[in-house]
Amino acid sequence: MNVSIDKNSGYCFGVEYAIQMAEDELGNSAELYCLGDIVHNRMEVERLHQQGLRVIDREQLGALHDCKVLIRAHGEPPETYELALRNNLTLIDASCPVVLKLQNRVKHAFDASQRQDGQIVIYGQPGHAEVAGLTGQTGNRAIIVMNEADLDQVDFTRPVTLFSQTTKSTAGFYHMKQLIEERIAAAGGTVESFDANDSICRQVSNREPQLRKFAVEHDVIVFVSGRKSSNGKALFSVVNQTNPRSYFVENEQELSEAWFEGAQSVGICGATSTPMWLMQRVADRIQEIGAAVPA
Repeated sequence: MNVSIDKNSGYCFGVEYAIQMAEDELGNSAELYCLGDIVHNRMEVERLHQQGLRVIDREQLGALHDCKVLIRAHGEPPETYELALRNNLTLIDASCPVVLKLQNRVKHAFDASQRQDGQIVIYGQPGHAEVAGLTGQTGNRAIIVMNEADLDQVDFTRPVTLFSQTTKSTAGFYHMKQLIEERIAAAGGTVESFDANDSICRQVSNREPQLRKFAVEHDVIVFVSGRKSSNGKALFSVVNQTNPRSYFVENEQELSEAWFEGAQSVGICGATSTPMWLMQRVADRIQEIGAAVPA
């Protein structure tokens, strides 16, 4: 049984940058705080914990003084930086440049919308760290939508400016854009009052066609990702639609021998938050299974 890892899978630039910053800082100190999981992958979080990275939540952040805290790639709202100044915290800011640019765009769009009685709408996952950072640019007044029902929060007689969480599905964004256009028309408005901004990271969106091609090249696909990863859920959906013999796992312990019966070729791929070392560990385990499973 042939087993191969998708060369286009694994960390995006933003995640790789954040982890490198964490490792560099831990090389000089025994302990470093991180506001939230540095990456939505339990295995990688555990690896870095062994090196001294301590994950904290917002309540714990408020109790910290005179120490260093890592800001992960997802970015943070303005109030996090204000708290850091009050508590004399040194921030190791590993916010992804793509996310920072989007935060700036959202802030400028919000300021402009205030003069026009408009609304900022963000296509994204409620509660996601990146979305929290984006809505923070609007004083938490942005409307977050994930599906058509969420659009009931929007007043379509007023101007609408749409952005997307950087890791959402491109198809999902354009579907949401179409739904908003239909709602505006039904409310008697015009498309001139609607500004749709495709703010999805191209390093993420470009993986969709690459994954479709990879998925059809193999009998079985094993997609490796943390279950909390928004990007992982979106990309697995792409893979599963292309190849129904696709399976989602967090690590090699979740593999089932039955998945590989009759398979000649197995492809391994993952999210932008999936480390290459973990995909390799899964590949090694599948090789062991392949030696015991009849082709």
